[in-house]
Amino acid sequence: MSSTASGKNGTWRNWGGNVAARPAREVTPASVEELTEAVRQAAQDGLKVKAVGTGHSFTSIAATDGVLIRPQLLTGIRNIDREAGTVTVEAGTPLKRLNVALAREGLSLTNMGDIMEQTVSGATSTGTHGTGRDSASIAAQIRGLELVTADGTVLTCSDKENPDVFAAARIGLGALGIVTAITFAVEPVFLLTAREEPMTFDRVTNSFDELWAENEHFEFYWFPHTGSTNTKRNNRSAGPERPVGQLKGWFEDEFLSNGVFQVANWVGRAVPAAIPTIAQISSKALSPRTYTDIPYKVFTSPRRVRFVEMEYAVPREAVVETLRELKATVDRSRLRISFPVEVRTAPADDITLSTASGRDTAYIAVHMFQGTPYQAYFTAAERIFTAHEGRPHWGKVHTRDAEYFAGVYPRFGEFTALRDRLDPERRFQNDYLRRVLGS
Repeated sequence: MSSTASGKNGTWRNWGGNVAARPAREVTPASVEELTEAVRQAAQDGLKVKAVGTGHSFTSIAATDGVLIRPQLLTGIRNIDREAGTVTVEAGTPLKRLNVALAREGLSLTNMGDIMEQTVSGATSTGTHGTGRDSASIAAQIRGLELVTADGTVLTCSDKENPDVFAAARIGLGALGIVTAITFAVEPVFLLTAREEPMTFDRVTNSFDELWAENEHFEFYWFPHTGSTNTKRNNRSAGPERPVGQLKGWFEDEFLSNGVFQVANWVGRAVPAAIPTIAQISSKALSPRTYTDIPYKVFTSPRRVRFVEMEYAVPREAVVETLRELKATVDRSRLRISFPVEVRTAPADDITLSTASGRDTAYIAVHMFQGTPYQAYFTAAERIFTAHEGRPHWGKVHTRDAEYFAGVYPRFGEFTALRDRLDPERRFQNDYLRRVLGS
């Protein structure tokens, strides 16, 4: 996959293929100075400005008809401070490169999401997360930020310096400025033992609290039209390293999860009636496996089958009831869903617009194969999620607006007031931000 999803003749497209934009011009700055100059120039020309990452958002959060900033030259590690346990990295650095570079230095992030194609700034600005009992999203691991604000000022912030900006800008939606560098907390590299095991839907939901409490990182996938799930438990381990064998790894991750899955989705798209049968076969094809490796090799996996996704964060204590409602809705409906539903958790954090802000959280993600109509399924799912005061992932499909967010985020007004101060002329606005933050 190329570093940025894009199209011909000046059209920018996202990875999921569901968003396109035609910017007036594109800029690829090679330094923070060039970036500030591009922001000032845009202001003179009366154009809006947006930075894009790798286009992994399914919303139009990065779309603009103004100046599109591409960050691929703003990459690399600026500084490693072993004493403080931090690494400072340029905003356009892909997570994949950061993970590999840290491992070479004997370091690791504490927790991460399940794909690493995104840039560090794109991933954090939208609230990307993995699963964790005690460890939270990638943004919650930020210790410092550098961002260029609307008037071209370079602002540094941490919990000591500009703490009000720091509270909001870690998940800033691109609304407060353009992030140019991020300082993450890191720790000496460690080993995780992953245990993957099929389990019935009823058993997982009945013992969800125990599974969550007993494991540092617990998640599961439920296959619609079946009573089956695949559970994943990742816990720290003293070793030794026992990676997935190359052939077995290729067979299970590339062939089964990506190759066969792609074909199954093609069949399902052509013949929706076949989907329940395919789901039964897929869910039964899973066998338990255990392996031990360094964190990024356990947390992340390749995603080659393209899809569109909606994900909502609900209070952790509401997750089982929410899931049972979702299952009942799918079972009663004529919907045919070929993608598993993913369930993860995060502890409460202190970031203004984090989906886990101020509450222990569980995430439920629904996916549809790229090119299949997803509206009916997502609308039904969203109705259930919002009934539980769900907060949608900022980078995934949803229909919520500022009025809704003011109700589910106690600190929503704090964020919009900061935006009024940092970007009074709405230099960083686009249609998506107008909808979710108000104008």
